[in-house]
This record gives sequence, structure tokens and C-alpha cells, in this order.
Amino acid sequence: MQVHHWWWILALALGVGEMLTSTFYLLVLALGAAAGGAVAWFGGSATLQVLATAVVSVAGWAMLWRRGRARAAGGRPGADRSMLLDVGERLKIDEWTDGRRTRVLYRGAQWAVELDEREPDAAASAGAFVIERVDGSRLIVRGAEPAAAR
Repeated sequence: MQVHHWWWILALALGVGEMLTSTFYLLVLALGAAAGGAVAWFGGSATLQVLATAVVSVAGWAMLWRRGRARAAGGRPGADRSMLLDVGERLKIDEWTDGRRTRVLYRGAQWAVELDEREPDAAASAGAFVIERVDGSRLIVRGAEPAAAR
């Protein structure tokens, strides 16, 4: 069996391990092993194969590390960053049950809704609202301008 086959078998094994552990670090190692296999395929020396594997793996780990740090710095405690798709969506609120708070049916589930702290108390009346952000299981909303004003 040729050397590049061993690199690709290693890449495949690391890819399977990635599927079992759900981290991206083994995927980066698998990409590094695939790079070593590509260098072996093109006839590179063992030193070049290991160097290619190391460069791709370290670069991938650095990208994952920076991505993790950027996510940690960009989010505030308690904010669920996976809910960014909801930001900007419109809600219709019929009544506010507790001053600046209420519950609404949104995406098939009951959500706690809170009026943004920058909004005046008078804004807590029935009407259309826009999701400003998601904080845990609470939707923080602001008043929506009328469609004609946009």
C-alpha cells in the first residue's frame, strides 16, 4: 500500500472520530492528514508530508481558537447567540400582561416578551413589535414603525 493511502485512511479515521465527538478539532486534524496525503500523492518527501499536515492543522486550530474567542467576546452573558435569526422578525402583541412584559406564541411555542429598556412605558400597548435581541428564553422587542414610514 502506498504512503498516500495511509494518510487518507488516517484522515478518514479522524473524520469518523469527529462525527462521534462533535468537535471541530478532529476535523482540522483530518484535513491536515488529507493535506499530507495530497503531498504524498504528488511525490513529496516524508518531511514535506509532515510539514503540510502540521501547517494545515495549526492553521485550522488557530482559526477555531480565534472563532471561539470572537464568539465569547461578542456575546454578553445570558445572550443566546444562536437566536440571531430571530432578530428583526415582527411580532403582534395584543396586550401586555405585566407592565413591560407579556407572553406570546412565536414559532409554535410560548415565549416571554419584554419591552426594550430604551423604549418608553407608553410603547407597551397593543400593536406590532420587532425583536431587538434574544436573551435566554426572552424576546426583547421594540416598537415597529408603520409600514408607510419605512
